[in-house]
Amino acid sequence: MSKSDSAKTPLNERERNPLLSETDINYILLNGAQIALTKLKRAKSTENSLFYYAEIGAYLEVSLSRGAGISDSTREELQLLHREATHEHMSHNKALNRAE
Repeated sequence: MSKSDSAKTPLNERERNPLLSETDINYILLNGAQIALTKLKRAKSTENSLFYYAEIGAYLEVSLSRGAGISDSTREELQLLHREATHEHMSHNKALNRAE
């Protein structure tokens, strides 16, 4: 099949090779949230802390999309990471407020 033939063939009739598999998206979400949590723990300012906390929240929100291949175990793990991030962010804010 030449390049011009494949352009004329409808997408559903062509062989599709998605770049990401369902397990890849789960790894991306979990690893991204874990990296953000690590950065949150090292944050030295309220702005940075809030940024990384929001980033973890975004990963959790994306995981709630149905039909995207995101497993229940990934959702549960992200909820645990978000809970830990909430405690970390709150204690970080307390420490900064005491220092001021």
